[in-house]
Amino acid sequence: MSETEQPEPDAEPTPEEPAAGASTTEASTTGASTTAAPDAPAAETPETEAAETEAPAPETATPAASESTTPAPAPVRDPADELRSRLRFAHILNAVLGAGIAALLVTVIVLALRPPVATAPSSAPESAPTSAAESPAEEAPRVPDLSRRDPADPLAIGAVDAPVVIVEWLDYRCPYCAQFTNETMPTIVAEYVEAGLVRWEFNDVVFFGDDSLAAAIAARAAAAQGLYHEYLAVLFAAAPTSGHPDLPRETLIAFAEQAGVPDLDAFVAALDDPEILAAVMASHERAVGMGVQSVPTFVIGQTVLQGAYPLDTFRQALDTELAAAQG
Repeated sequence: MSETEQPEPDAEPTPEEPAAGASTTEASTTGASTTAAPDAPAAETPETEAAETEAPAPETATPAASESTTPAPAPVRDPADELRSRLRFAHILNAVLGAGIAALLVTVIVLALRPPVATAPSSAPESAPTSAAESPAEEAPRVPDLSRRDPADPLAIGAVDAPVVIVEWLDYRCPYCAQFTNETMPTIVAEYVEAGLVRWEFNDVVFFGDDSLAAAIAARAAAAQGLYHEYLAVLFAAAPTSGHPDLPRETLIAFAEQAGVPDLDAFVAALDDPEILAAVMASHERAVGMGVQSVPTFVIGQTVLQGAYPLDTFRQALDTELAAAQG
């Protein structure tokens, strides 16, 4: 799909995919605010260990041979040293080729599953995202339907048969996710979701360590009692304007009390539920496999937005997709 130029928001870079239950390094996949947002942390990449190479032995000076003497034979290198040198070279070559192949595969997956994200110079701040349906001549790849449309989905709000679905990926420690939820989301909910025009489906990722994982489990524990959206609002209302907040267990329980979770004992028990843990990690792995590399990321029909764009950008995207869905 072809995207109209957009202001590129500050981005929250992503780290490597965390293993289940393991601590992850701070980093990001899509997103940031186009308004004055704190500088996003630099993307962390695992340092590649450089293979040590064996320095060649210094050459030993050999006396010049006279006409009456037999030239000295060239020194013979130890076969074991030769083997070690070749193995080191092969290891370095394999590492370089492996990194190149991995990068190529990620690129192919991202291009296959979604169109390029719109980025624009600051000279065009009011341009709207463009649906692929508006430019069929370019034959942009279509975004697959990623909506669940499950009436019993606890991580969704809005009518299941709404014409347009917003699919969002977020990390509960992401400052730009908090900014968007606090500043932009309430108006979209009032104007589109409550009017039956839009459904909103959430997907959690865990890019920022153990506290991100714990918060995702807590949000799903609140969702099990029908209060996902309320818990999300309370959690992000307490977020700082920059950085990744600490979210210890007692804080997550306090958020549940503020959100009005009726059965706190069940909520606390759910924090240790292995099935919820598995569901969070499955959501994370699915997102990374599809190419989600930063948060917040949104797919709205054929429109992809990566970052905490201002309200008008979302209105234009939603109006475009609604016109396409209803026309």
